[in-house]
Amino acid sequence: MQTISTFSWIKEQITRSISVSLMIYIMTRPSSSNAYPVFAQQGYDNPREATGRIVCANCHLANKPVDIEVPQTILPDTVFEAVVQIPYDRQLKQVLANGKKGGLNVGAVLILPEGFELAPPNRISPEIKEKIGNLSFQSYRPNKKNIIVIGPVPGQKYSEITFPILSQTPLLRKMFTS
Repeated sequence: MQTISTFSWIKEQITRSISVSLMIYIMTRPSSSNAYPVFAQQGYDNPREATGRIVCANCHLANKPVDIEVPQTILPDTVFEAVVQIPYDRQLKQVLANGKKGGLNVGAVLILPEGFELAPPNRISPEIKEKIGNLSFQSYRPNKKNIIVIGPVPGQKYSEITFPILSQTPLLRKMFTS
């Protein structure tokens, strides 16, 4: 009799503990649209809020300043690189998927003027390909090719990200080649 009541009490305590843990997780976890740039795509049609803030600025890097290097002048229909440097405190840690602490991940949303887009692989020079490495870029939405997203990627390795950009093609040329 005593064993059954002890077993019931333990079962009840475990169930209560799991329920409380689950409630805390649900209340404190970041929503998927407030995390990395690729997750922000799921919750926002446009990555720029009405205030001008980028939606993925809700992550652990939040309002950190970034440096971007782009050429001053660009010829039409040419590939160039936009280099984004993401400075942050490398001593900061995050909880990894395995439950251990590890380095922060980073990501970026690059909003370009209309007509500019991610360069197609066959137009990227070997020098730029070497800088890009194994990074995978994508458009924010299929109809918004001027908004490019990357991340999450390990911040220790990718605190500087090179985006391969194709400059705008003049309207007349587009009309005759389409």
